[in-house]
Amino acid sequence: MEKNRHIIKSIEPGSIAEEMELAPGDELLTVNGEEIEDIFDYQFQIKDTYVELGIRRTDGEEWILEIDKEYDEDLGIVFENSLMDEYRSCRNHCVFCFIDQMPPGMRPTLYFKDDDSRLSFLQGNYVTLTNMSDRDIERIIRYRLEPINISFQTTNPELRCRMLHNRFAGEALNKVKKLFDAGIEMNGQIVLCKGLNDGEELERSISDLTAYLPHLKSVSVVPVGLSRYREGLYPLEPFTREDAKEVLRVIHRWQKKLYETWGLHVIHASDEWYLLAEEELPEEETYDGYLQLENGVGMLRLLREEVKQELENREGDQRELHLSLATGKLAAPTLEMLVGKIREKYPKLDVKIWPIRNAFFGESITVSGLITGQDLIAQLEGKPLGDKLLLPCNMLREGENVFLDDVTVEEVEYRLKLPVQIVDEPGRDLVLAVLNEKNELTHKRRVMYEQSDRSNCGPSECGQIDPV
Repeated sequence: MEKNRHIIKSIEPGSIAEEMELAPGDELLTVNGEEIEDIFDYQFQIKDTYVELGIRRTDGEEWILEIDKEYDEDLGIVFENSLMDEYRSCRNHCVFCFIDQMPPGMRPTLYFKDDDSRLSFLQGNYVTLTNMSDRDIERIIRYRLEPINISFQTTNPELRCRMLHNRFAGEALNKVKKLFDAGIEMNGQIVLCKGLNDGEELERSISDLTAYLPHLKSVSVVPVGLSRYREGLYPLEPFTREDAKEVLRVIHRWQKKLYETWGLHVIHASDEWYLLAEEELPEEETYDGYLQLENGVGMLRLLREEVKQELENREGDQRELHLSLATGKLAAPTLEMLVGKIREKYPKLDVKIWPIRNAFFGESITVSGLITGQDLIAQLEGKPLGDKLLLPCNMLREGENVFLDDVTVEEVEYRLKLPVQIVDEPGRDLVLAVLNEKNELTHKRRVMYEQSDRSNCGPSECGQIDPV
């Protein structure tokens, strides 16, 4: 499809578009006499109570439709390209980018790096701002597109140029000031790389970013993920337990200081830091309403709280069930603990937790979102799995039954010789699945946003995967 051809894919039943007799295949030419660049132009133009559409029908006939409607009422048009424009690929060559650490021979979409600011609003992606022009910033301000999620990495301009391998990366930070001056709400992330932007540089970045409060609502600090496919790439090292403790010390000190002034903790450590440091997760109120769940900040605490709440409403019984749950090594101890809590009310449950070693990407990758079907099969085949295998939804592609390596759930079932059930993220879904109270065996993850596993510039399939 040609760029900026806005072809209608479908019409919502009972919508204004259906009433105006629009149909799939029709093309939107203009709205209120103006050409439309992308979805944000479209949404802004159709807000008003009077809208004028320029339409080219499938037979080539062109219409001008005049529409009177309620303010902010949607027209009910679904376009073939939901962005209504081409996706913008990343101009950076970040030293930490996970896409550069992918093995060869996987499907092409896994190698596409996006750095499209529009996906920040539509899907929650984090962007570096290096792809954004002054006009892009002006449109964000004009349309009040917020919050925008920004990958800062560092506020040191020279270091940012080095880390992103882009000589304009330092200048891009000036755009943050424009957004702040316009009152645009922002969230941020720092992908921490040992020996680069940690230590004094992390202190500097946090200190500098506090200048953007209160419009900067949160900043997550996440450790870089290192796969085994790093030949020829920047020599990054994994963080140690002592490194993690020092990172948490810095973050906790800033949290205390900022909370006293702003009533928010603002700077947040992803769950990996606490697990690596072998420290207890913070209490729920520390997460300021879980603003950065997609970056693995508070995901395990929220899961604990949701499971606890679900169990409080149950009396328990003596049902006998035998099943297994496979996950990444990172979340396995938490799931062991939660299953233990469930077993306190259901003592005859037999639930085995299987931490899967990531042979595909390398053993330093411990998140469940990067577990492949072949690793599941290799490590579970022939094991006593019980009557059913539970898998977290973030192992699968969005809305599909396929793992990163294109192995399907059905193939896993065939090889392991037992049914597989996909468990959604909420704690209640985990309890229902363990207790066999969810009637259907779902093979697909629900359509949801997947956020990056330590890469701000990945595709919607691999560079953006639920961290835990």
